[in-house]
Amino acid sequence: MAILDHRLTDKEYAQNFSDIHPPFETRDAALVEANRCLFCYDAPCTKSCPTGINVPKFIKQITTDNLKGSAYTIFQQNIMGGGCSKVCPVEKLCEGACVYNLMEEKPIAIAKLQRYPTEKAIAEKWPLFTRKPSTGKKVAVVGAGPAGLSCAHLLSREGIDVTIYEKENKGGGLMTYGIAAYKVTPAFCEDEVGYILSLGGITIKYGMELSRDIQLEQLRKNYDAVYLGFGVGLARQLEIPGEELQGVVDAIGFIYTIRANGYPAVPVGDKVAVIGMGMTAIDAATQARRLGAKEVTLVYRRTQEEMPCTETELEIARLDGCKVLWLAAPKEILGEEGQVRQLVCSVMQLGIADGSGRRYPVDTGETVTLEVDMVIKAAGQMPYEALVNATSLTNDRGRLVITGNTTNLPGVFAGGDCVNGGKEVVDAVQAGKDGGAAILNYVMNNQRH
Repeated sequence: MAILDHRLTDKEYAQNFSDIHPPFETRDAALVEANRCLFCYDAPCTKSCPTGINVPKFIKQITTDNLKGSAYTIFQQNIMGGGCSKVCPVEKLCEGACVYNLMEEKPIAIAKLQRYPTEKAIAEKWPLFTRKPSTGKKVAVVGAGPAGLSCAHLLSREGIDVTIYEKENKGGGLMTYGIAAYKVTPAFCEDEVGYILSLGGITIKYGMELSRDIQLEQLRKNYDAVYLGFGVGLARQLEIPGEELQGVVDAIGFIYTIRANGYPAVPVGDKVAVIGMGMTAIDAATQARRLGAKEVTLVYRRTQEEMPCTETELEIARLDGCKVLWLAAPKEILGEEGQVRQLVCSVMQLGIADGSGRRYPVDTGETVTLEVDMVIKAAGQMPYEALVNATSLTNDRGRLVITGNTTNLPGVFAGGDCVNGGKEVVDAVQAGKDGGAAILNYVMNNQRH
């Protein structure tokens, strides 16, 4: 067993990381699907979308060949509607709410239809929005992820000058660095960010991290308001013996490396264990297989009924050949000469329900051992507690505490993962919209601190 890069040919990498949900190839194909829509009154698909996209309206616009109108309907509610159409867990949102499910028929392919006008808009740079004249007001946004970009776009449309401070060298946040490449490519993420910035009035300063390169008090002094949307990103540690061995990596870093360095340059083991069963765990497991791992096992301490990922995501992993070890919790990682060789797991059984409503796993005292040369930790993400504690912001173990959209500091607003601890991209976009609306009201009423 060995951890190696360049396991596959360029052709194999291209095939393995091709679009998992291909778009409609022809106009006719899109029209056939769009015309299945019943255009429901008080549509459940719209109500289930965190950003409130008027789904029947944008689909109706597709049926009349009004693609620019359709794209506008989507982007007006969700400026990252292109990316969200690729990465949203639609099976538990819009498509899961489609009335066709009640008729035991396939739901409308809403995500695929959403891709149809938005991809054209982004590729062809349709100027769907016009920026109002500058008001002279200035807002700083920390984080060029979905929440920050959504907030910035809303404010810029209203004539507010926005400067985004981003610690990475590309915008997009989770979309660019934290999602499987077969769902959304880095090239698309770059195009999407460029499309958002094409409105004007938004400047991104890269390589600027809060509390390292720029201080919150400095931003408060120089801007009329500040929006914090820096997300989460620290991997939760397993806190078991052997975690320091070579071959133990965190899923966030693993996926980041794939996105930043390209497929061939990413080393992967022959036999890989992935700890966790959330979306990040699934992304890590499937990509490990697609990078050339011979065997990948997802290890989860509960059962399939309690897993945080969707059935659709689990099916993707299974189709890629990933195995699942249910009711197993990592106990110890064993190695030879500093390199991972085995993962020892405690066999669990479910006890009483915890605060989330899921039954809590209890150690039976038995163990099971996996032969592995790589362990990927995907047991959750933690807030940037040290970063937050370097400020005067009220927080709960690193998660910012807000009232409405406002922190305890006047003129400082926040939203997205740095507040809720980590939800979907679409939730972050809505948080950015809410924060932008609150900031607009604040600065236009001259409530300068």
